[in-house]
Amino acid sequence: MRKSFIDNLRWLDVILLIPYHAAQSFNTWGELNYVYIVPNRAISSFIVFFSPFFMPLLFILAGMSTRYALNKRTLGQYIAERVKRLLIPFLTGTLLLCPILAYIGDKSNYGYEGSFFEHYRVFFTKWTDLSGFDGGFSVGQFWFLYFLFSISLVSSGIIVLAKRIFKDRGKINKIPFPLICLFVIPLPFLYELLSVGGKSFTEYLFIFLTGYYILANDEVLEDVEKYRYLTLEIGIAAAVIDVYMFIWSGKDFGILNVIAKAFAEWFMILGLIGIGKNKLDFRNKTTDYMSQRSFPYFSLHFVWIVMFQYWLSGAMKDQIILVYIVPVILAYIATWICSEICLKIPLICFLLGTKKH
Repeated sequence: MRKSFIDNLRWLDVILLIPYHAAQSFNTWGELNYVYIVPNRAISSFIVFFSPFFMPLLFILAGMSTRYALNKRTLGQYIAERVKRLLIPFLTGTLLLCPILAYIGDKSNYGYEGSFFEHYRVFFTKWTDLSGFDGGFSVGQFWFLYFLFSISLVSSGIIVLAKRIFKDRGKINKIPFPLICLFVIPLPFLYELLSVGGKSFTEYLFIFLTGYYILANDEVLEDVEKYRYLTLEIGIAAAVIDVYMFIWSGKDFGILNVIAKAFAEWFMILGLIGIGKNKLDFRNKTTDYMSQRSFPYFSLHFVWIVMFQYWLSGAMKDQIILVYIVPVILAYIATWICSEICLKIPLICFLLGTKKH
């Protein structure tokens, strides 16, 4: 049975991508961006508060969805669906949208004066840190699709192997909730393992498999729902501490910062899933509408943010609030309009990994 709260949590998480990615232009830790405007601690705090759990939530929801999907699909059908929903839009985004981001990054940060079509060759021949901020090759926000596709394949192998080795014993029954809380312990040790561009493959694999084996269990979900406010409070407190140590303290707290990040990640995930199960487990026209648009929205939003920031940052550079908020509002509008258009064209729907609506 499909869990509506998973779909609702997913699209709610995805719609925050625009203010989240827009805020990166104001980071205070010296990271370059496609358009870097000015450092701002308040806006940077938004990034640091959400970053521990923002993307991990999507991976754990994907792991839970995989458990439900494999109850009604063969492994071959599941992998074919992953190719259509993840691999094809990953290739589409990398080939067609990321060159636009890299072109703006090169113009904004290094004064590139050539045309976009001339820069297309630069994109595919310049390999540096894979961020794209210097005009070189990158996968932009589509790293998520690449990671999720790879993790889906690896996890499929793990699932099949576990079933063959353990047979009926491979089924994990209900785990006591205090033990689930202890899943926070491995996280600090995973952050640097198989890390690409600051994103850990092992962290997200662990989160995905936890969603599949643990949180897709209805009895476990009952406990997660029961303790939702406690875990949310712990998660918020850890996220606030993380923000203070990293942005406002002016000191390097080292491992304490990493531990705060881990607590924010795990307990915010538990809190949000619990609240989702309690408050968001329903479907209506609005939720269906938003769920249908989450895929094109994900693919298209970043280009609009970067373009509006590039066009408006010069005129509004001294008005920090406006140069943050106005591109965000315009990006929401442009992304929504483009999503509506794309959902009417079968070929574009195929390339973006969604269905025509």
